[in-house]
This record gives sequence, C-alpha cells and structure tokens, in this order.
Amino acid sequence: MAAGNVNPFNVSDSEEEAEQRQDGADTERSPSDEAQGHSLGPFSPPAYSEPAALLSSNRTSPSVDGIPASAAAVPGIGGGGAETRVSLDAIAAQLLRDQYILAALELHTELLEAGRELPRLRDYFSNPGNFERQSGTPPACKEQGVGPGGPLNRAGSISTLDSLDFARYSDDGNRESDERLAVLEFELRKAKETIQALRANLTQAAECEIPSQERKNYKSSPEIQEPIRPLEKRALNFLVNEYLLKNEYKLTSITFSDENDDQDFELWDDVGLNIPKPPDLLQLYRNCGNSLPLHRETVDVAVSVDPNDLPGDYFTQESVQQTEAIQQQEVVQELEYQISLLNSEKQSLAEQIKKLQSDIQALQRNVLSDPTSAVKLIQSKEDTPCGKPPLDNGQYLDIRGVTEMDSSSDANTTKTSTTTTATTDCTESTATATQPYNKLKSQSQQGKSSVQFDQPNRKLSPAFHQALLSFCQMSADSRLGSEVSRIADSEQSVMLMLGRCLPHIVPNVLLAKREELIPLILCTACLHPEPKERDQLLHILFNLIKRPDDEQRQMILTGCVAFAQHVGPTRVEAELLPQCWEQINHKYPERRLLVAEACGALAPYLPKEIRSSLVLSMLQQMLAEDKADMVREAVVKSLGIIMGYIDDPDKYSQGFELMLLSLGDPSERVVSATHQVFIPAFAAWCTELGNLQSQLIPSLLTRIEKLLKSEYGLDEHKLHMYLSALQSLIPSLFAVLLQNAPFTSRAKLQGDVPPIEVTRFPRPASPLQDVATIVGSREQLAVLLQLHDHQLQHEGTTGWDSLLWVVNQFLPQLIDIVGRFNVTSSTCVHEFCRFFWRLCRTFGKIFTNTKVGQVKDIYASTGNGILTKATVPIYATGVLTCYNQEEDRKLLVGFLEDVMTTLSLSHAPLDSLKASFIELGANPVYHELLLTVLWYGVVHTSALVRCTAARMFELLVKGVNETLVAQRVVPALITLSSDPEISVRISTIPAFGTIMETVTQKELLERVKMQLASFLEDPQYQDQHSLHMEIIKTFGRVGPNAEPRFRDEFVLPHLHKLALCNNQQTVENKRLDIATQLFEAYSALSCCFISEELMVNHFLPGLRCLRTDMEQLSPEHEVILSSMIKECEIKVENKGIGEAQGSISIAASLVGEDAKTKFLSKMGQLTTSGAMLANVFQRKK
Repeated sequence: MAAGNVNPFNVSDSEEEAEQRQDGADTERSPSDEAQGHSLGPFSPPAYSEPAALLSSNRTSPSVDGIPASAAAVPGIGGGGAETRVSLDAIAAQLLRDQYILAALELHTELLEAGRELPRLRDYFSNPGNFERQSGTPPACKEQGVGPGGPLNRAGSISTLDSLDFARYSDDGNRESDERLAVLEFELRKAKETIQALRANLTQAAECEIPSQERKNYKSSPEIQEPIRPLEKRALNFLVNEYLLKNEYKLTSITFSDENDDQDFELWDDVGLNIPKPPDLLQLYRNCGNSLPLHRETVDVAVSVDPNDLPGDYFTQESVQQTEAIQQQEVVQELEYQISLLNSEKQSLAEQIKKLQSDIQALQRNVLSDPTSAVKLIQSKEDTPCGKPPLDNGQYLDIRGVTEMDSSSDANTTKTSTTTTATTDCTESTATATQPYNKLKSQSQQGKSSVQFDQPNRKLSPAFHQALLSFCQMSADSRLGSEVSRIADSEQSVMLMLGRCLPHIVPNVLLAKREELIPLILCTACLHPEPKERDQLLHILFNLIKRPDDEQRQMILTGCVAFAQHVGPTRVEAELLPQCWEQINHKYPERRLLVAEACGALAPYLPKEIRSSLVLSMLQQMLAEDKADMVREAVVKSLGIIMGYIDDPDKYSQGFELMLLSLGDPSERVVSATHQVFIPAFAAWCTELGNLQSQLIPSLLTRIEKLLKSEYGLDEHKLHMYLSALQSLIPSLFAVLLQNAPFTSRAKLQGDVPPIEVTRFPRPASPLQDVATIVGSREQLAVLLQLHDHQLQHEGTTGWDSLLWVVNQFLPQLIDIVGRFNVTSSTCVHEFCRFFWRLCRTFGKIFTNTKVGQVKDIYASTGNGILTKATVPIYATGVLTCYNQEEDRKLLVGFLEDVMTTLSLSHAPLDSLKASFIELGANPVYHELLLTVLWYGVVHTSALVRCTAARMFELLVKGVNETLVAQRVVPALITLSSDPEISVRISTIPAFGTIMETVTQKELLERVKMQLASFLEDPQYQDQHSLHMEIIKTFGRVGPNAEPRFRDEFVLPHLHKLALCNNQQTVENKRLDIATQLFEAYSALSCCFISEELMVNHFLPGLRCLRTDMEQLSPEHEVILSSMIKECEIKVENKGIGEAQGSISIAASLVGEDAKTKFLSKMGQLTTSGAMLANVFQRKK
C-alpha cells in the first residue's frame, strides 16, 4: 500500500505532493514509467532517499495483506514481465484530470473493498470543495496551469471564543450572503494558486543563490557552517511561531510576529518553499534522537589477509550493505515493538469487555428478580487505566438510564468488589499518586452504598415497568439534559461541569446581576485543567459586563488579584495579560478603564521582565493615545504602581518621559493623579538608584532655565508643570536628607519620643507624599526629626553630603532662576511662592532661618538691584510667612518696610513691592500686617515714601473688608490727601477711586466723594495738569463698575467740565494728554447705561468738546468720536420714538385691563346655576 512509504515530513493535503510521495516511494520504477504522464514538474523537489522512506514507515503499516508497499507499484516483482505496467495512481490522476468522476469513484470503491486505498482518490472525494462548483479546475490538473499546491480546500468560518458575542449570537442564515461568500472563496483560491505558481519559480531561483563551489566547500569542511538561506529562515520562523501558539506563549508570539512583519504566519505557503510542511518542532525534537548515526566506512580485516589484495570497491560495497542491514533491523525492531504494544492493548481491552459483559448480565439478573428499583449507579473505575483517574464521565452519578435498567445492593456489591480487584492490580507508586482521588472515590462509594429504596412486593414484567416509567418526561438527548442527568461527585468534575455550563449561563443573566457570577468564573478558571477552557472563562470575565461601573470593576479586579495570587506569575502572564491586551482599544471607555486598572493591580504578580517591558509599553500607549480622561487617570496611577515594582535601571529615562507626558496632559484629573501617585513612586525608585539629587531634580531645573532663555517668551504653563513636579519631590528630598544623615545610624526607637506637631509639615497631596510614609512610620520620623534639629543647631552640616547639595547647589540655582524672570508675571511669582513656602515648611524652621534666610546676605552683596526682581515677593511670601509667630511677623514687617523705603528713595520701580502686596493681600490674615507697613509709610518723613504708601493702598483696598477700610484705610488716605506735597495728594486719587468701585457703605462713599470734589473744585488745583490726568484716568477705570448714582451725578458732569476746559488749553502737549485720557474714559463709559437726560446734557456735549480737540490734535481719533456721537444721537432719537409707542401700548393695555376686570366681575356673580353662563354673553336689549 502506498501509505506505507509516506514521507514523515509530508503532511500536506495537496494532490501533487501526494503524487510526489508516490513517485518517491517507487524507487524501482523504470524511466518509461515516468514518461507516461506522471512527471514531477521542473520545480518539484527530488524524491526522498531510501533510508528516509524506511524510517518513515515506522509510523504506518509496513504492508497490506502481506504484500510489501513497493510491490504494489513495481510491475517487475514476481511477474518478471518485460512490458511496463501503468500504476493505479497514474490511472487515478488521469481520470480526475479528464473529469471522469464516476469512473474514478468506482475505482476508489473497488480499491477500498480490496484494501488498497489510494491517497489521491481518498483526498479528492473527502474534500467537499471539489463538488461545490463543477466549473472549477479539478485538483489533479497540475499541467493545465494550476499551481503546484492545487486549489485550497474550503474551510468554514470558525467563530472563535474571542470574537463570539454571547448577547447577539443568531442562528439565522442568509442564503444570498452565503452564495456571495462561495464566489469570493473561489476567487481567493484561484488567486492563491497563482501565488503558489509564482512562489515555485521564486523557490527555484532562491535555491540557486549559493554557488555550487561554495556548497562543495561546506560539505568537505563540516566545521564550517553553511549560512542560513532565506527560505530556511522563513520555514524556521513559521515553526517557531507555531510552537509558541500551541504552548500558550501568545504574547511572545505577538512580539515575534511583529519582528517578522514581512511574513504571514497564518499560511505555510507564504514561506515560499515548494515542499510540504514539516512536522512541528516538538515532533522534530523527538525524532532527532531516533535518527541513525552516521557510520564510518569500516571493514573487518583478518590478520592473514593483505588489504592490498582486496578489490578497490570492496570497502564501499560492504559499508553500504552493512548500513542497509542495520537500518532494516531497526525498522523491524520498531515494528515488532509496536505490534507488542497493540497486542497488550488488545488483551487489556478484551478483559475490560469481559468484565463489562459480566456486569451487564448481573444487572439484568437483578432487574428480572427485582424490577422496581429505578436508579442505576455506574462505576467507571474499571474503565479507567490504573493510575489515571477519569476526568469526566467516570466521576458522575448517571441517572439517564432509569427507564432502562435498575440496580440493587447486590449490583453495588459486585461492582465494588470488581473495583477493588482492579485497584489491587495497580502498582504502589500509582496508588500513592492517586491517593487523594481514591479517598474521594471511596467516600462517594460509601454514600452510594448507603442509599436504600423501598422495594414494592409486585410481580410486574420488566417491559411493563419500562413502559410505565417511559411516561416520566425526562430528556438526556440535549446538552442541558445531559448535564442535568449527571451529578458531579468530585472537585475536578465540578470544575469541568462549570467550564461547560458557564458560557451558556452568562448570556442569560441580567447585566445588573452578572457580577454575582465572578466568583464562579474565577474559581473555575483557576482550577480547570484545560488551557482553552480557562482562556474562554477569562475572556468571559473581561467581557462579563458591557460597561462596568466602579463597583463592578472593583469586583473584577479583586477577582483578578485573587486569581493571580493562586496561580502564580507564569499563568498570569499567559492567561490574564492577553485579555488586557485584547481590550486595550475597546470602544467603551469603561472597558479600557478596566484594562488600565488591571495592569496596576496585577503588577505585583507579574514576572519582573514583563512588568518593565510589555505592561509598561501598554500603559505608555494608552497614556499617549486614549481620549478618555478617566482612562488616562487610571493609566497614570497604574504607572505609579509599576514604578514601585520596577528594578531595571535602564528604564529611568522612560519613566522620566512618562512623568513629563503625564504632567503635560490637558486633563486636570490626570495631572492630579500624576502628583498623587506617579511622582512619589518614581521619586522612591530614583532614591534607590541614587538619581534623585544627581539626575531627576537637576533635569527639571535645567528645563526651567531653558524656559527663561526662550526667544518666544516665557511659557507659563510649562513653568507651572516643572515647578509643580519639583514641589511634589520636596517630601522625597527631605526623606533622603534624613535617611542619609550622619545621625541615621543612631535613630532607634528607645524611650519617650516627643510627638510631631500637627502643623510641622504641610498637608500632603496624598499619603505617598507624607514624609512619615516614606520614612516608614511616624515614630521613626519623630526620632529622625529630633536628631535633625540637634544636628543643625549644634553639630552643623559636616559630612552631610545630601544636605550640602541642597545648600550649595539646589538653593543657589533656585535663587538665580527667581532673579531672572519678570516680576510682573503674577503667575510665575505665585508658583515660586508656593514652592518656597512648601520647601521651607518641610525642611523646618531651623533650616529656613539658617540656610534659606541667607537671602538677606545676598542683598548686601549684590546691592539694591535685586529688590526690583521677583526675589522680593518670593522671599516675603514664600519664606517669611512659613511660620506665624510674633517674631516671624516682625521680620516680615521689617523686611517690607525696608524694601518700600529703599525703592522709594532710590526712585526704583515698585513692581516687586506691588507683587508682594498682591500675594500677601490674597490672604486676609496679613491685612492688618500690611496696613501696619503702609501706616509706617504714611507717617514717614520722606515724601517719596508717603507717595509709595498712597499708591500701595490702591492694591490693598480690593481685598480688605469694609470695616478695615473705614477704620484704617480712609483715615490714612485723608491724612495723605492733606499732605503738604502735591505729589502725595495726587497719589491718593487711585485709592479713592478704588474705594468708590468696591465699597457699598454710603457714609464712606460720601466722604470719598467730598474728597474727590475738593480736588476738582478747589481753585488751587485748577492748573494741576498731573492731578487732572490722574482723576480722568481713575474715572475711566472705576466709572463702569462704580455705583450708578456716583457715575451719573459726579463722574459724567465733571468729565464734561474737564473736556470743556481742555478746549481752552493753550499748551498743545497738555491739551493732547488730557484729550487722550478723556477719549479712554468716554470709550469705557459708552458701554454703560446712560439716561436720556445725561446723554443730552453731559455725555454728548462732552464728546463734542473732545471731538473739537481731536480735530486739531489727532484726526484718527476724530473719526471714532464722530461715529460715537452719531450712535448716541440715534439712541436718543429711538428712545423718543419708543416712548411714544410705549404710551400708546400702555393706554391700550389699560383699556384691556378694564374690560378684563368687568368680565371677571360678571363671572363672579354666577354662584348657583351653571346654565346661567349663557346669559353672560347675551347682547343687552
């Protein structure tokens, strides 16, 4: 039979390859035999050698009916005829080629009856694709342009568990789509045939890449390894990927496929080899040890024989004969061994059959003797080989046969004895290995034997009993019926049953209650012996709920952690991580959120290589690509957990980039999670690596310095990002100081340790930023703090490298950065103030006074120039306000008084002082303190200082309550408004205007109004150009927000007067300055509601006066003023028309109201009869 010479590496189903195998097996075929239409083609590989064929025969039957395999195809054996016979395979190929299908079918049937089946006919008639479309080319037609592999067999689509949607699975078919699918499959097969034909040509060309001379060199020198060919590499890649998939290394297979993206691992034909697919790697490994060793050419030489007397080819002939003999002996031995195995198996099966027959007879006798019992207990111990407890059917109580056969205690006794006999045949080692199972089995046996049923004293026939019980509606034919009819009696059988039933249960459970199934799914997935079933169950777990809420996700994550703790890191990597990978791009954000949270929850239970590579890459991808804020927030938290377990120093740069990416996220939730979780965890890892002070913090400072040097201006958003990161690193930096201090070795929990004050540290953003958490405990921190303060006060910083780095490198670099950005940037000032405040509060008062307080020394060394920079508000707000004791407040007051005095006397800009007042004024605690500083300026002997104090009141009024304004601010301003220096009086005008804008007390407003009126109406101020400029500027600033009465009765009339007076101004520069300020004021007030009277009497006349000035001084402003005047005139005209129409509508409404009143009063008179309603609408006669 031809099957006996099948090549062991040939597992392809194509007909041409089968033909090649047949030709390779017929080693004695004559050349004329090959000439009769059975050519292998120009690109076919050569036939395998004789030893390969012999070796492969150990997997198949060596002969059929005693006829050797080679004799079936070689005509010369036995007959000795001279003419050449055509082989049956060639006849079958010709019949299929000429489409004689019925003749081929008859030949196939006759050969089957004779026991001489042909692979070509078997493959052809077993493939339904050959009969779907008769117009297609038959698989055997290789010479008619069909590719060497023939058309592919059609395979139905397979609904995998991953793609199966339990909620929307339908059995309804669509004939039209099926027909279309068939056409597309046919076209696909034709395209693949063409590809295979082209691939054969490519294979032939690739085989000739290495010159023949080089091949000879490799053969002659075995130590020189021949380089791998491209086709060999693709074939090995395919086998390696196949091995990874079969052994559940899915993630490794994905990575391997990505690295070989030019190869399709789904199709062996993509390899390009025009040969059949070899066995898998496991089979190759098992067979490599069975291959025959290479025999050297040796010969036994007698002592009396001279080797020179032997013929020249004697050694070669004898070595070949010996090799063939050894090979044949090994083949025979292998076959004999297989025959012995089959005989032993046959004997064991025969014994089992006898035992079963005896059991059946015993049961039948019991039924005849006692037909009323209706329970059949089946023991499968004797059906199972010794040492292997059954996994499925043998561990169930089967009640499916209750209508056919009954049992009694005698049958139970017989089966128990049989089971005992079978058990004693097993070896002691096997019994030891199955002891838990046998114990459980014996318990179930005792339970079964204790079940007793009352037997009725009746004499009905068994047939009647069966017919009677058939009326009990029981069904075991369906899937559910078969499950119900079997009751599991062991833990493993329960797992198997749950694995089968859960996929059918889950889709029928309400979505709101599916979390109740999580324990069942997890326990089954954890204990089930089949990897595919476990994978299916975990897939169900992650797809259990369409859009899980917070509580449901917590339940799933809790179950995943319990699963991971039970099964270990290998199964977590192989079974749980693929489920996360599959849903990383799910359309529902809740499912992606589950993946992000699962990566963090499973981090402690994963292999460390996977943590720092695959999981980190997954989270990085989700952070960069996911659009949902809540998903990215969970990703950042999981990244923080990963940073707590990672131990690969090479991942530091990746962690730093992830930190910057998280900080730059547009969502505030993500940024908050970064500060709360990721940065503390990353800082803890950097502390272990020693990178916190050497790399992490210097990198952030360098980026801040680059922002200050940018040509495009300061990016305040990035500055906030970097400074906030530094601020989150302060607790970790202080912990490093404590843990690397000279006193750390002496820090022991002995005796009474003073507790830490509640206000010692600022409130942390999260527990991870708590210094006590970083150090280990609050008691340990208290000991370290006590030693820290003692060290700074008495022993200094000698040998304290971490603290010296802070003092000598960190702080000077920060102070240099602070002095380089613009003090008018309130955002930057506020950010640095917060940073220094948290730094000083964390490091303590002693450190702040002795180290950070050295900024005053910087003043002395660099001069007063530093007082105009941002250092002043940051030092005042960020350093001097850290501690709120009396001495600290005195330091702050003295510092502000010195700055105000120095800046005033040196005529320097007041921006730094204003920034200090703005930052401190935002906190009501410092209002009294700031008023004390300003009063110092009010009573100062220098007019310059008094002017500065007057201008500072403008900044303070907005945040101070009205009581302080009335008691402290207004008296101080009135005092300054009567100052001998006119510049001091003018400086009070902005503050008075701010009071008019913010205060609501009428008494205060009247006092301020009177003071401003004195400035405008007092003759001594008529020629004060700077005073008029300041008043007009103040009116334009506060007019739109001031009380309407103040605006109407005071601001607009005085602006009109100032505009009228400006027309008479002779000095052109002064006239232009006043006109410009009036233009700004009128532009601001034009947006307010102005009554018609004020519009006609003051606003429009003032604009006309201003236009007169602008016509001569600034024509471009005159155009704008003309349009403003025109718009105001139109408003006045429309108001007049609207009032006329409004009076008419009011009259009409009054008439309508009168009629309505009369009608309702008439309706109110109807009290008794509803029929009288019609009388209301009757016309009066």
